[in-house]
Amino acid sequence: MLDTDLVPARKADSPALLVVLHGLGDSMEGYRWMPEMMRLPWLNYLLVNAPDEYFTGFSWYDIYGDPRPGVERSRRLLFELLDDLPRRGFAPEATAVFGFSQGCLMTIEIGARYPHRLAGLVGVSGYVHEPERLLRELSPVARKQAFLLTHGLYDPLIPIDPVRRQVRLLQEAGLSIEWHEFPKEHTIAGEAELGVIRRFLTARFDPVLAGS
Repeated sequence: MLDTDLVPARKADSPALLVVLHGLGDSMEGYRWMPEMMRLPWLNYLLVNAPDEYFTGFSWYDIYGDPRPGVERSRRLLFELLDDLPRRGFAPEATAVFGFSQGCLMTIEIGARYPHRLAGLVGVSGYVHEPERLLRELSPVARKQAFLLTHGLYDPLIPIDPVRRQVRLLQEAGLSIEWHEFPKEHTIAGEAELGVIRRFLTARFDPVLAGS
């Protein structure tokens, strides 16, 4: 089981949940700022640590060797986590996933392969693992999922051009992906980017909150 911490919404009994996946070498502690900065009082946050230790933080998969075993293992663990959320009061349609860098890759894996439709998927500064294979193995609901993917024009760790091509491939295959580019490096571009994420999540959760 993955190590997690639930940060409750300021609005009591809200059904909306955002699962937060960090990047390489980071941890859930790196996203303690998120509830305050997002300014969405109805949103619960489930902060998650990746399974492998990596210096002072954690990793979702091996960046030095073959990433596939780690990606598949982490995907399985995240599926188990998502499958357990209804027991904790969070339905799939009221759950969104956010991921940065390695966490973005895992977010795309979830959106493309998880068998239940989610409220939304937000991936920042990542890339797609084996996109052709991913498209061959899409879940029955993958084309009904809503993705927001963002990237930096000046990202020195994950250059934008290959990611653009990957995203275009997924879009042409029928995945619903909203794509935004920011004049940034490998980071989150402050309020400019948070505002795009906030608007996306608000739109995705509106039906959930209207029925609660």
